Amino acid sequence: MGKKRIVKKGGEEGAAGAASSARGGKRKLDAGILYVEATYNNTKVALADTSGNTVTWSSSGSLGFAGAKKGTPFAAAKVGELVGERAAAMGVKEVSVIVKGVGAGRESSIRAFSTKGIHISGIQDRTPVPHNGPRQPKPRRI
Repeated sequence: MGKKRIVKKGGEEGAAGAASSARGGKRKLDAGILYVEATYNNTKVALADTSGNTVTWSSSGSLGFAGAKKGTPFAAAKVGELVGERAAAMGVKEVSVIVKGVGAGRESSIRAFSTKGIHISGIQDRTPVPHNGPRQPKPRRI
């Protein structure tokens, strides 16, 4: 049938305090790294601390955009806005941005993020570029 729950009566703040401290609460950051992955079909934005551990993230798909609308600059701006709000709540003051991909949401997500009052120290483009491209087709045999 399931486990029985025991409800303790009385004002025990110790139990509530232990639950919140066990979770860790909200992290406080001064600086971080913002990773933006903009593909043709989606835009993902992740905020990490200076050592690279992800703190919060969001994407166009997770906000409810579907299909071709996920790759639009409007959806990317909404994602950047949301991550910017979360970063401001954590106390982030400065961010360096690393961009990957060639999608439409590259610039708009960064612009929306910066509207939340967080200083962008630098933007780095790490879009993977093939040195030689895909394998060439076999020569035609006649």
